[in-house]
Amino acid sequence: MNTNNITSSNTKSAMTGQGRVVILGAGESGVGAAKLAQAKGFDVFVSDFGIISDKYKAALEKLGVPCESEKHTEELILNATEVIKSPGIPPTVPIVKKLVARGIPVISEIEFAKRYTNAKTICITGSNGKSTTSLLTYHILKNAGLNVGLAGNIGQSFAAQVATEDYEYYVLEISSFMLDDMFRFKADIAVLLNITPDHLDRYDYKLENYAASKMRIIQNQTADDVFIYCADDEESLKAMAITRPLARTYPFSIVKPVERGAYLEDNTLHILTEPNNPLTMSISDLALQGKHNIYNSMASGIVSKVLELRNESIRESMGNFKNIEHRLEHVAKISGIDFINDSKATNVNSTWYALESMTSDVVLIMGGVDKGNDYNMLKDLVKTKVKAIVCLGKDNKRIHDAFEDDVDIIVNTFSAEEAAQIAFHLAKRGDAVLLSPACASFDLFKNYEDRGNQFKAAVREL
Repeated sequence: MNTNNITSSNTKSAMTGQGRVVILGAGESGVGAAKLAQAKGFDVFVSDFGIISDKYKAALEKLGVPCESEKHTEELILNATEVIKSPGIPPTVPIVKKLVARGIPVISEIEFAKRYTNAKTICITGSNGKSTTSLLTYHILKNAGLNVGLAGNIGQSFAAQVATEDYEYYVLEISSFMLDDMFRFKADIAVLLNITPDHLDRYDYKLENYAASKMRIIQNQTADDVFIYCADDEESLKAMAITRPLARTYPFSIVKPVERGAYLEDNTLHILTEPNNPLTMSISDLALQGKHNIYNSMASGIVSKVLELRNESIRESMGNFKNIEHRLEHVAKISGIDFINDSKATNVNSTWYALESMTSDVVLIMGGVDKGNDYNMLKDLVKTKVKAIVCLGKDNKRIHDAFEDDVDIIVNTFSAEEAAQIAFHLAKRGDAVLLSPACASFDLFKNYEDRGNQFKAAVREL
């Protein structure tokens, strides 16, 4: 975009309209926030320290919103009334620290957008399973005839939808990074799936800091709101002992019955939010299989029952849902070997869930940007299920150190094509080749989607 006229277009009064909103980051959330801020009469400016993609550059140009890329010009940012920050930008970057020092509010797109909608919000967070649970919840609500949108860490920007749509409900997938920049926001229904070590590099490598961030999902809730949580997750229970929920609580468990919530008994799911009219369903009828997906289904089922949807409708939707791309996605069967794309597994716990669901011997493709991973939790599953590890990343030393005594073969590769080819040669009929990296992707790929897509393309070339 031509930015020659940026300065002149922003020498107007800082309080044009309702004030001056500066947006840091020109991705999906940033451009959506720009659309909503402009619609509400703000003087808007977008600044991205990276390169703005052609798609989002064109969108900003169409809106007529001035922007800059590959820099943050302080005189155009530090005069903001309020700043909306992309969740990917750490609070430690210099421009954010200067904004905070000047007392200029720095908030998330989610916080900003919620001001302009009266829709009920169903907010789902957790270290693992939040995308699947968000999509399943959206699927159930939409099939039941509710006027519902899907946003947050998934799909289209929440702010853009608030600007252009009129939904009565939103299912929002919320990351800890988003929660860190949410202050007055309140979830009508909050779901906490689990807390396991993830993104600890952003939280001083302290799990308690990360857990405190996750618990912001219940901030500002009252007794009229709902909080759904996993009663089997030790870290969630620890966090709840520190930050006590004020909302009505509905636990879910696969190890013990609960009075109100969801539990598993004799392979039957029981979901009850009031004394009468419980929902029961055999887990063999669930579209999502595997222990971790029972938890996800329970959470979605409780949301649906709280909203008083019909049991028949919930059962039907939970039985015909199709899971998301890059999450235990079956790619192909070649020479009797199953190839599975779980590129979305960017932390150790996600890979644990993937291995736990495997019923055959596995050639595991893992590696990438290590976020302070503790691989100990994988060791038992690797010993019993994994015959070889194919490392896919620039620095694989920690994977070698962690598993050299547990598997006979650990091989280094530096492209999805090479990883797929070597894994194919190491596997035999009846085995599975599982891409479940336990790491972020940006050493060799743009993102986990790019990693998954390159893997699928490589498999199809075998």
